[in-house]
Amino acid sequence: MTTAEAAPPRQSTLLLYAGTIFLSAFLLFLVQPIIAKQILPWFGGSAAVWATCMVFFQVTLLAGYAYADWTTRRLAPRQQALLHGVLLVASLLLLPIVPGAVWKPTGAENPSWQILGLLAATIGLPYLLLSTTTPLVQAWFARRHQHAMPYRLFALSNLASLLALLAYPFAIEPWVTARIQSWTWSACYVAFAGLCIWAAAGSARAGTGAPAVEAAKDAPTATKPGVALQLEWLALAAMGSFMLLAVTNHLCQNIASIPFLWIAPLSIYLASFIFCFDQPRWYQRWVFWPLAAVLLPLMAREASSLELMQVAPLYAGGLFVCCMCCHGELARSKPAPQFLTTFYLMLSIGGAVGGLLVGFAAPYLLRGFFEISIGLAACAALLTVCARRAGWWAVVLGVAVTGGTAWKAWEAVKVQIADAREMRRNFYGAIRTTDSSAPEPFRSLMHGEILHGGQFLELEKRFSANTYFAPTSGFGRLFASLPAGPRKVGVVGLGAGSIIAYARKGDEFRFYEINPQVLELARSEFTFLTQGPAKTEVALGDGRLSLEREPSQQFDVLALDAFSGDAIPLHLLTREAFAIYLKHLKPGGVIILQATNRYVNIAPVVAKLAAEHGLTAVLVSDDVESDPDGTETWFYETDQIIVTANKALLDAPKIREGGKVLKPRPDFHVWTDDYNNLFRVLKIGGDTVIPEWLSRMLDWLIRRKLHRPLLSPEIRP
Repeated sequence: MTTAEAAPPRQSTLLLYAGTIFLSAFLLFLVQPIIAKQILPWFGGSAAVWATCMVFFQVTLLAGYAYADWTTRRLAPRQQALLHGVLLVASLLLLPIVPGAVWKPTGAENPSWQILGLLAATIGLPYLLLSTTTPLVQAWFARRHQHAMPYRLFALSNLASLLALLAYPFAIEPWVTARIQSWTWSACYVAFAGLCIWAAAGSARAGTGAPAVEAAKDAPTATKPGVALQLEWLALAAMGSFMLLAVTNHLCQNIASIPFLWIAPLSIYLASFIFCFDQPRWYQRWVFWPLAAVLLPLMAREASSLELMQVAPLYAGGLFVCCMCCHGELARSKPAPQFLTTFYLMLSIGGAVGGLLVGFAAPYLLRGFFEISIGLAACAALLTVCARRAGWWAVVLGVAVTGGTAWKAWEAVKVQIADAREMRRNFYGAIRTTDSSAPEPFRSLMHGEILHGGQFLELEKRFSANTYFAPTSGFGRLFASLPAGPRKVGVVGLGAGSIIAYARKGDEFRFYEINPQVLELARSEFTFLTQGPAKTEVALGDGRLSLEREPSQQFDVLALDAFSGDAIPLHLLTREAFAIYLKHLKPGGVIILQATNRYVNIAPVVAKLAAEHGLTAVLVSDDVESDPDGTETWFYETDQIIVTANKALLDAPKIREGGKVLKPRPDFHVWTDDYNNLFRVLKIGGDTVIPEWLSRMLDWLIRRKLHRPLLSPEIRP
C-alpha cells in the first residue's frame, strides 16, 4: 500500500464520491414515481402498474449490482473506468425520459410485459447505470483508501433515496407538470454522468492496475462468506422486498393506486436501511423482535379490513418493524469491504426475488390477494431462523409467533375463499362472486374487498336495480328523467352489468372494460349482458384509450363507473379526458360519474371541469335507509354526479329534488394529464385530510407563483 493510499481521504475526494452516490441515489428513486405516474393511465390506473414497475426497478438493480461485482473483480481499474464512461455517454442518447405513445396498449397485450418493455426502452440504460453507482463507487472508495470502511456511504445513498421519495408528493408532484419533471430529471442525469466519469477517472489513476481478484491477494486476509450466509442474505433481502410490495398492493387495491401510497411504504423500507447501515446501535434485537412478535399477528388479523384509520398506521408500523429486523440482521452479518460487491449482489438478488414473487408470480398463481398473509407468516418463520443467534428463548418466541401469525393469516384467507363461487385473478386484480340468502337471494361481484355490483337471483327481480343503482340514486334519477325513445348509453367499467336494470327494449349499451376476467364473470355468473332487454356490446381495453381511438359514438349518456381500488382512476378526471367524453356525446347528452368512495372527494374536481366546458355539475347523494326492522337491503348510500348542458333535463323533478348544483371553487385548479393535486381531495370519514389552513396556504403559494418557471399554465392564476 502506498503512502497516498494509506492516508485518510481528502475532503475534496470524499465529497466527490459522496456527491456522486447521493445524486445517483436521488435520481434512482425520483425516476420511479415520475415514470410510473406517466404510464399509470395507460393501464387503467391499476395497482399492479406500480408492482410491475417495482419488478423492473429491482431486476435492473440486480443487473446493476451484478455489473458492479463483475467489473470490480474482473477488470483492471482503467478498463473498468473506460467501460463505465462509454456506457454513461451512450445512456445520454435515451434522454429525455418521456414514454413514447407507441407503447400505449390496445387491450390485446399482456400488460406486465408491455410495461417492462416500455420501461426498458425509456429508462433502461440510465436506470441500470444509476443502480451500479452505490456498490461501484464504494468499491472505488475502498480501493483508493483501503483502510476506510465504505458502508456508511450505503446509508448515505438510502438517505438520498428517501429524500427523493418524500420530495415527490410534497414538493414536486403538486407544482411541476409531468413533462417538466421528465426534462428536469434528464438534465440532472447529465450532471450525474459527468460526476461519475470524474470519479471513475480518479479511481483509475489511483488504482493498482489489476482486477480486484488479483489485488485481493495482497489485501489483509478476511473470512470469505460461505454459501449458507449468502443464502441468508438473499432470504432476508427478499423478505423485506416481499413485505414492501405486499403492503403497498394491499393499500392500493383497497384505497387507490396513487403515488403517495407507493411512496409511503417505500420510504419506510428505505428508512430501515438507513438506520441499520448507519450505526449498529439503531437496531437492537431486544426492541424490534418483541415488536415484531406483537405486530405480525395483528397485521395478519387485519388483512381483510377496509378501515383506513386502523389499517394504515398498523401496516406502516408493522412494515417498518419487519424491515428493521430483516435489514438489521443483514447489517450485523455484512462482510469485509473486499466482499462488499458480493454482499450487495445477494441483496439485489433477494430484492428481485421478492419483487418477482409479488409482482409477477402472485397475480398469475394465486386466486386472491393472499400474498400479504403468506408474507407475514413467512417473515415470522425467517426471523425465527435468525433467532438462533440470540438463544433458545428467542427461538421459542419465534415458533409461537410464527404459529399465531400463520393461524391469523389463514383466517384472513378463508374470508376470501369461504363463500366464493368463482375466483379469478390477473394483472388487474382479484375478483370473485359470492351468493347471499339474506335478506333475499343475491349474487355479488367483489374486486378485492370492494363490491362492484350484483344481481337478485329470483327470476322476477333479476333485472331490478340494486347496490349503487337505487331508484333514488343519481343513476336512478337520471334514467327516470330521460325523454322517451331508444337511448344509446356508454359505460366505462362493466362490473356485474347492474346498470342494465335501467335498460329498455331498443336501447344500446356499450361497455368499456379493461379486465377480460370481469367480462367472463359478467357473462357466466350474471344475466344482465346475455338476457337483458337492451342490445349490449363490450370493448376490451382502458376506457379512455378506447374512446380516444373510436369515432364519435353519439351517446345520450356516458357513465363513468370504473374504479381502481375504492376510487375512480385519476386519468378519467382531467381536462383532456373530458374533451374525449364530450366528443362522444349527442347535443344535450349527459356524463354521470360514480363518486361513491371512502377516501377521495372528486366533487370539486368535476365541478371545475364542468365549468370549464360550460356544463353544470349536480351532485346526487342518496342516503338509503335500512328497512324498518333493521334488516339489510341491497341498496347502498351513494354519491353520483350528473354533468350536462341540458337545462331541461336538470329541471326534471327527480333531479331537481334530489340534486345539488356544484359550484366551482375559485381556489381549486383544473386537473390535467400533467397536473393534479390529490392531497386537496383526500378524505377520511367525510373530512378532507389536508386542514383548511394548509389548503389556503397552498393556494396562496400558487397565487404567489412559487417556482413560477416550473408551473404549468393551467395552475397559474
